[in-house]
Amino acid sequence: MTYCVGMRLNAGLVFLSDSRTNAGMDQISTFRKMTVFEKEGDRVLVILSAGNLAITQAVKQLLGAETIEGSDGEPCTIWTAKSLFDVARIVGSAVRKVYDRDADALQKHGIDFNCSLIVGGQIKGETMRLFNVYSAGNFVEAGIDGVCYFQIGESKYGKPVIDRVVTPVTPLQEAAKCALISMDSTLKSNLSVGLPLDLMVYEANALKVDKLINIDEGNAYFRMIRTSWGQRLRQVFDSIPDPTWHGDQPDLSTNAASNQPQAMNPLSKISAPNG
Repeated sequence: MTYCVGMRLNAGLVFLSDSRTNAGMDQISTFRKMTVFEKEGDRVLVILSAGNLAITQAVKQLLGAETIEGSDGEPCTIWTAKSLFDVARIVGSAVRKVYDRDADALQKHGIDFNCSLIVGGQIKGETMRLFNVYSAGNFVEAGIDGVCYFQIGESKYGKPVIDRVVTPVTPLQEAAKCALISMDSTLKSNLSVGLPLDLMVYEANALKVDKLINIDEGNAYFRMIRTSWGQRLRQVFDSIPDPTWHGDQPDLSTNAASNQPQAMNPLSKISAPNG
């Protein structure tokens, strides 16, 4: 299992991934799930991967040489594509090639073709873009209908905090903090996701990588998050008044005199028959 998140904001992009893989309790390993392609001044591309490790590694091996017909009708690779849309198409093409080669053999062994990738970055002359590429090689783009982030892997534990905090206008540093808190929530609830982490923060139009860090157990900032986030959550929880019942009445209210009672609709119930 893994957890990766990519955010597309007005100010830039944030990418975060863990590095734990396992094939059973006694086969836990560490593999990086973030791949960065950089040609300074021309393009910065980031790929996060989740799913079957052999599949995602095979896809990434193909990317350097994968060629498609670009949107302008000319052949292109990830190094020559003129748009992130074409880069997403190249990644999707590589996924389909691996599927055509390996899916039948995997199925004979009872293994599903499980592969999902987040593809984002910026190419000179184009705005930043972020895509989620699925196992079928098709994809969707962030920024449509208000969605500004994608998660892949074990996403449910880290989603609530992102939904409450991150919008397109969120500053990059705040978004990076939120991504790390999201990761901490996932680490707390699922042992199949683990350190070290890879974090990349990209400023809009920079066209170079200058904020890329590997975070392990010794990172002081992440240790602070892991300690203080749990403590602050407990403080907020304790500060919220407990509910109180009004005798036999179905209304539920707070026990704080300054708050108005919060009425709740009574639940229907079935009484035991007489006799």
